[in-house]
Amino acid sequence: MNVGSEEVRLTSLSHGAGCACKLGPDELAPLLNLLPRPQDPNLLVGAETSDDAAVYRLSDQLALVHTVDFFTPIVDDPYDFGRIAAANAVSDVYAMGGEPLLALNLVAFSLRDLDVAILERILAGGAAIAREAGVAVAGGHSIDDPEPKYGMAVVGTVDPSRVLTNAGGRPGDLLYLTKPLGTGLMTTAAKKGLAPPELVRRATEVMIVLNAEASRTARAAGARAMTDVTGFGLLGHLHELCEASGVAAEVEAAKIPAIDGALGLAGDERCLAGGSRRNAQYADGFTDWGSGVAAERRVLMSDAMTSGGLLFAAPPPSSRDLSGLQIGQLSQGKPGEIRVR
Repeated sequence: MNVGSEEVRLTSLSHGAGCACKLGPDELAPLLNLLPRPQDPNLLVGAETSDDAAVYRLSDQLALVHTVDFFTPIVDDPYDFGRIAAANAVSDVYAMGGEPLLALNLVAFSLRDLDVAILERILAGGAAIAREAGVAVAGGHSIDDPEPKYGMAVVGTVDPSRVLTNAGGRPGDLLYLTKPLGTGLMTTAAKKGLAPPELVRRATEVMIVLNAEASRTARAAGARAMTDVTGFGLLGHLHELCEASGVAAEVEAAKIPAIDGALGLAGDERCLAGGSRRNAQYADGFTDWGSGVAAERRVLMSDAMTSGGLLFAAPPPSSRDLSGLQIGQLSQGKPGEIRVR
């Protein structure tokens, strides 16, 4: 029997939410190491540096950026779920310095158990974000699944000489973050009935913002390395950037932006997503915590984000005033090590 759109909480149908459902980086690395490495010289970016998308050169002036991302519901509203999932998928192209062009929908849904109107709203939300990004949605693939999932495979373009990867950072580069943290805390709290609708609205407003302008800002600032902050949390993604670039990092905890209300949830164990707990355990292996860093700040920096902002490294001084986005800098040291003060 179909359940109508007014009767179902989408998050109640999933074991997790959003990018918190990702396999952990410590779990993925051994698997990826078993895969053969492509030898095609036109593959400019593959899996070696844990980048956000693959980049394939078509000519000296043109390369394709290809990515895919999908996950279980992170909010209950179908339209918002579609918007968040689409913005998250498109973000990977922006993180490589590219511009998205084309997308295919990825759908897992049970028409037997759920009203088709729910799926219509999910797809409408994805289409709305695609239009905003200038992306054509040209079809997709669907499977029958009692646990709903939605996302997109996205193709974009970039000048091969202007690709931004994880691997270009240098000691002395300043680190910038373009969105506040805390969506994992807020949506997990909402799923468990521990957060008012206002907090979900704030988190949603952050997640549906495209990273298009942030990518342009980074490129204008001369960014040398860039990634987006999603399921591995700020520390996990910064660790990947540092390892790929052969550098360490120093971060000022007080400068890390948080969505209004997120820090208030960070002290409640019930608000920590499973992915965030795994992130924190993983981060302990490469993070040197200063004694003055509050526990809530430590939780925030491992929060499993969905459709988070861009994290980029650029040399000082910048031609643009980015002081409000600066959170630290890259430094010489053991590659991947992060010091938080």
